[in-house]
Amino acid sequence: MTVSTFLAPRRRIRGRRAQALAAALTTAALAAAPVPAAAADGGDPAGAKPTVVLVHGAFADASGWNGVVERLKRHGYQVTVPANPLRGLAGDSAYLADVLKTIKGPIVLAGHSYGGAVIGDAAAGNPNVKSLVYVSAFMPDKGERLADLGTKFAGSDLNTALKPVPSLGSDGKEGTDLYIRSEKFHDVFAADVPSDTAAALAAAQHPISGAAFMEKATAAAWRTIPSWALVATRDKAIAPDLERFEAKRATSHTVEVDSSHAAMISHPDVVADLIRQAAGDRTPPDSPMAPTGTSTVVLASLGALAGVSILTGAGLVAAARRRRATDSGTGTAL
Repeated sequence: MTVSTFLAPRRRIRGRRAQALAAALTTAALAAAPVPAAAADGGDPAGAKPTVVLVHGAFADASGWNGVVERLKRHGYQVTVPANPLRGLAGDSAYLADVLKTIKGPIVLAGHSYGGAVIGDAAAGNPNVKSLVYVSAFMPDKGERLADLGTKFAGSDLNTALKPVPSLGSDGKEGTDLYIRSEKFHDVFAADVPSDTAAALAAAQHPISGAAFMEKATAAAWRTIPSWALVATRDKAIAPDLERFEAKRATSHTVEVDSSHAAMISHPDVVADLIRQAAGDRTPPDSPMAPTGTSTVVLASLGALAGVSILTGAGLVAAARRRRATDSGTGTAL
């Protein structure tokens, strides 16, 4: 038996071992790669996501949610941002409740500031609302008035910054609209927003009827629906200690952010991620260093294939060297 004949079966055995090792590495790499949430559930990625409804508060409009909307849409969510009339808690809540009835499937309902009081009333009794998100918001219990909640803790400068303007309601009754004085708006409402942006927000602010702060909440949906809350630690419109008190009372999943009252404008990533948590989203939070979903699987697969190629190439090179050594009469290594 020649040396080359003796070595041939051993080369085949080593080739099989290399192939087995490469296959094992490929399997391990693919198993380690995270599976997109919708795929893991076996459902349609678009159909598996709830509709997100965002409700603005006083002195603002729907555009304040723009940064959050952009991020949620990037993750495949359908988003609705209805106009909040700001005319009174009962009427505003009834209006939002009607909007919610037009939406099919599960809903994540988020409210900022006064919008938190509105969602707490509007969501009551709607089985499609699966979670509530409060962003530096009022969270009144049934029978509570915002005027009373607002003075429960020190830390708010809102009352001294308000500008009352006489108004006439659609029923002909005289009332009062409330604005934040333009020179106070930046400090009280949006201290961590660029000054030119804050000036534009102040100029375009939507007033709220003073009567809205005097109405009693008729429901508190957070008592029966899971809730998430963002506490803005530099909020001067709603005292941060009030936000903490409300979130603790509601047993909300709570995050604290070094933010002004306008957290959805100054920290849209954090707010969008909190809403995604409330939606049950298992993909990583927004980050330039964190590829998500299919891209991670593709990268892992490419890495595994590259490993197979390296192992296969190394095996071929070694086999060629042994063959040359055998042909020259010097190759005897096993």
